[in-house]
Amino acid sequence: MPSDNHIKAGLSLIEDKSKVLGLTIGSHENVQPGTWLPRKGTDQSIPILFPSLSPKSETGKRKEKELTKATAAQEPPKLSFPGANPTSTYLVVSLDIDAPFPSFGVLGPILHWIQSDIKVTSEGTLEFDAPFVANYIGPTPPPMSAPHRYIFFLYEQPADFDLTAHAPAGGKKLSNSNRMRYDLDAWAEEVKLGPVVAFNYFTCN
Repeated sequence: MPSDNHIKAGLSLIEDKSKVLGLTIGSHENVQPGTWLPRKGTDQSIPILFPSLSPKSETGKRKEKELTKATAAQEPPKLSFPGANPTSTYLVVSLDIDAPFPSFGVLGPILHWIQSDIKVTSEGTLEFDAPFVANYIGPTPPPMSAPHRYIFFLYEQPADFDLTAHAPAGGKKLSNSNRMRYDLDAWAEEVKLGPVVAFNYFTCN
């Protein structure tokens, strides 16, 4: 199993509310540590069915899009951290630490996202326009699983970090095999990451 020093450090960091990374996921704003979110569908996980509307009607299509917009966790979250230094550049990492089951985590941690070259705005939001290091994938816990923890780390990006040295060539998506049993501690040492700056997580099944 990969070592988990950064995971332990992140989980302990949320005891300090000033170190909680702001997450907006779908229609869920200001997600608090441990919040349960649906992995897909509407916020209430109810089917999108409207007996009075034809599925092919324009009205039906518009309504379906409106509700699907509330899908919570399959798109990258919006990030914020008012405590970020405006002169610093940041990097975010996301992992599923409970794969395939919380009671049997032999495949975990699974890497869900690495995004570099993040800057803070005057409003405290974290924004980026650089390519991903590892493309974001949403939660996919297996059927009947208890909720998985999806965790997010914010780091100050090392000055000599080279995105092209760590991302798949040509902007390709990262393969599943390279995501499983991801050793964040080893990668953090390789790229010379410092301590976790901010942290948050949600649960999902």
